[in-house]
Amino acid sequence: MSVPEEEERLLPLTQRWPRASKFLLSGCAATVAELATFPLDLTKTRLQMQGEAALARLGDGARESAPYRGMVRTALGIIQEEGFLKLWQGVTPAIYRHVVYSGGRMVTYEHLREVVFGKSEDEHYPLWKSVIGGMMAGVIGQFLANPTDLVKVQMQMEGKRKLEGKPLRFRGVHHAFAKILAEGGIRGLWAGWVPNIQRAALVNMGDLTTYDTVKHYLVLNTPLEDNIMTHGLSSDLVGSHKAIQ
Repeated sequence: MSVPEEEERLLPLTQRWPRASKFLLSGCAATVAELATFPLDLTKTRLQMQGEAALARLGDGARESAPYRGMVRTALGIIQEEGFLKLWQGVTPAIYRHVVYSGGRMVTYEHLREVVFGKSEDEHYPLWKSVIGGMMAGVIGQFLANPTDLVKVQMQMEGKRKLEGKPLRFRGVHHAFAKILAEGGIRGLWAGWVPNIQRAALVNMGDLTTYDTVKHYLVLNTPLEDNIMTHGLSSDLVGSHKAIQ
């Protein structure tokens, strides 16, 4: 074995396979975030579906008949009537979606920045390149994740059918994938992809541009180096900024 190959084997995995490491780390971070916030997403969806179902049945009297009012009462009602773990009902397709979407967009953005666009002579990455790279990464990430996004929405709609007293269409996530594929073919898994990628392009234009700007500032103005820790800190700061907004 040659010396370069031996040295490469001694490198950390994040340096030997940077793209795969970036995808896995982004996917893990997205999974943790989704598990932490999914009860809020479920509660919001229940409120929306409850209102639509009540309007369909009762018209103007829907407000008085609604079993849940407000986020807190809705969450407490789900816990009391269905159990605490039901706050995470349907989390599997959401995790699938975020792993593919977050991992795909981050790997794409890093590739565009380092290989396609490149940095300027002073190692600075211009803002206009960050904007274009962020939009393109969002488009590619969302396009890859569209089948999982579709299944997530379809699974959430099952709650509406249950409220309306209709039979459920899917037995689980994998059955939903199989049924959509059987009924619509491969193209059926990408239904609604155009508005989805348009939204993702705008969202990532802000998210990834801010992330890259924060990371560049930290590398230049602090003792931090351009590594996984700095990437994670930049992501946390961007996420905190969005939460405050």
